[in-house]
Amino acid sequence: MKALEEKIVRDGLALGTEIVKVDSFLNHQIDTEFLLQLGDEFARLFADAAPSKILTMESSGISVAVATALSFGKLPVVFAKKTAPSTMVEDTYSADVMSFTRGKVSTARVAKKFISPRDRVLIIDDFLAHGEAASGLAEIVRQSGAKLVGIGAVIEKAFQGGREKLAPYSCPVVALARIGQIENGEIHFLPAD
Repeated sequence: MKALEEKIVRDGLALGTEIVKVDSFLNHQIDTEFLLQLGDEFARLFADAAPSKILTMESSGISVAVATALSFGKLPVVFAKKTAPSTMVEDTYSADVMSFTRGKVSTARVAKKFISPRDRVLIIDDFLAHGEAASGLAEIVRQSGAKLVGIGAVIEKAFQGGREKLAPYSCPVVALARIGQIENGEIHFLPAD
């Protein structure tokens, strides 16, 4: 998505060789108008997948998932919780997820009542890097018996190998912007999906 690449270059910041900071429009402050464009693009790209629910990880994936759900005609959005609140008393599906940003493992949980074998689930998140969050979410879908119809990320850091980690799930993986390398403060993009 050319507009996304331009926004990353204009409003984002490359830190070192592995971090792209996009907190000015995606995951700290949200450019709501642009967010709706991202949702429309995901809905266009996954139209044939016909999802019944969208699954994401708390918290930075929620806004993109909601925008995508609205573009699909107001689908339900389910988000995995990284900690078990005292109010989560139902049975859950769960998967351990390593956060390289935070340097720790969390257990992602989704109440079983929110995903069933009848569902067609589309995973949407802000980043695809090492593939930990997406593979954890895909594992939750597998546990539920639902059909995983695709995985979408706003930004993929292709040099970190996450896409390869998702190969066993045999579903389309789409990124709106694919970063091949960060070098000397400059972001180099690969062709988008």
